[in-house]
Amino acid sequence: LSVYREPSGQSNGLTFDEEMRFIACEHENRRVSREMAGAPLPIATHFEGKRLNSPNDVVVRADGRVFFTDPPYGIRKEQRELPFNGVFTIAPQGSIALLIDDFDRPNGLAFSPDERTLYIADTAKMHVRAFDVDAHGALTDGRVFAEMREGGHPDGMKVDREGRVYVCAGTVQVFAPDGRPLGVIDCPQSPANCAWGGDG
Repeated sequence: LSVYREPSGQSNGLTFDEEMRFIACEHENRRVSREMAGAPLPIATHFEGKRLNSPNDVVVRADGRVFFTDPPYGIRKEQRELPFNGVFTIAPQGSIALLIDDFDRPNGLAFSPDERTLYIADTAKMHVRAFDVDAHGALTDGRVFAEMREGGHPDGMKVDREGRVYVCAGTVQVFAPDGRPLGVIDCPQSPANCAWGGDG
């Protein structure tokens, strides 16, 4: 093990884009960054002239479009400039757009294997919602995909090759593609996020 970046800007959600460039949601710096030439450079800092809250989690679609959540966890109430907690997308050419603003605390997010469905955790409401996604990133047909069990507050999540959704929510709660609960992976402490190894 070794330190990759310090300071990290209190980075939370991490991923790579289609060119294997490192992307981070930086709570403290209130931005989404992409590593270019070994240095993190901002790719999202403001929406309509107002600073983002504190970007939390991020995924990148195969076409290079970035999706991220923006709850207020990393800032004080008086620091807020946006009156909502949104889910945003960054187009490959760099423009940022608000996708939805009716979440209480948008948190982890993940795509289905075919990238036609985007799952988004609402931590405060203790459920995961699912949306259909079009070519431009727009979200439609929002519905509750799964309610968390045992008082779990959903955080990070991942989807496996078979479309099963693994949600960190007190334990790791596992759901079938149709939302049926499949089981629970107990952990010594409450997990906040998860990732796949090279062998799946």
